[in-house]
Amino acid sequence: MSLKKIVVGFAILLSGMAAVYGGTTRPSKFTNQGGIANTRHNLTQAPPAGGINSSMMAFSRNDYGEICVYCHTPHGADATTKVPLWNRTTVARTYKTYNELNTSSLTQAVSQPGANSLSCLSCHDGQTAVDSIINMPGSGRYDASQASSVNLDFLTTWTGDPAVEHMGLRRGGESDLGCMSCHSTGPGNMPAAVDFAPALMGTDLTNDHPVGITFPTAVGPGTEWRTPATISKGVLGDTKFFDDDGDGSMDKGEIRMYTTDALQKVECASCHDPHGVPSGGPGSAFFPTFLRKSNTNSGVCLTCHNK
Repeated sequence: MSLKKIVVGFAILLSGMAAVYGGTTRPSKFTNQGGIANTRHNLTQAPPAGGINSSMMAFSRNDYGEICVYCHTPHGADATTKVPLWNRTTVARTYKTYNELNTSSLTQAVSQPGANSLSCLSCHDGQTAVDSIINMPGSGRYDASQASSVNLDFLTTWTGDPAVEHMGLRRGGESDLGCMSCHSTGPGNMPAAVDFAPALMGTDLTNDHPVGITFPTAVGPGTEWRTPATISKGVLGDTKFFDDDGDGSMDKGEIRMYTTDALQKVECASCHDPHGVPSGGPGSAFFPTFLRKSNTNSGVCLTCHNK
């Protein structure tokens, strides 16, 4: 077959994929309601069986057959990352923080991201394989060294492992696109693949809301900050949160701070719950982008900021 015919045939294939999967009619298991199993944080999922890309996803990451294992394990959790039962690889990195580019509006110190941001960035900075975990399901599949560095040899020990790449969103920068080699709008992308660019934070955090930033202590009338409630959280000391329903309890749908270095700081999980928060009653769709509450009329922003 001539090269011209191959190119033309491939173009027709891509066109057909775009027609079948493009736009709002793309088949999806990700209904974003009912539980984390129906969100993109369920990393066992791929396009529906029989979909043209279903088998391709198996070559980018291990399907461990369990939803929670990509982040949590009941045994052998990483004790150095202060996140409950943490099972993911967390590689030490230095992030370019908000204050390195934006200083005129800052009144509080910015540090490197805390644990409740690093847990998110372990996928969303794009550098680490999404299936890089410490303790695989089953007996005898544990590697403590995997907590701080990606051992691809260990990942390939998974039973029936078909993966050849163990991709991160963009594991090695521009020369190693990882998931973004298909999941982007740039050259070479797959029309059937959802664009993952909004999920790729990278290591330059200067164009995002600052994390690792201390929440002001001067709050209330006459300041630019609303007054949070305080709840005792045991060994971590007091935690500040915005008690929207006034019940004195820190609920999933309420913005909160996290204690880092004895300071109350804003982290990724201050505004986002990785498990999803229903927008209405039980079974309702989750707030978009895993937000804890609706940002209609800047509702998330105005929870903290008195503008």
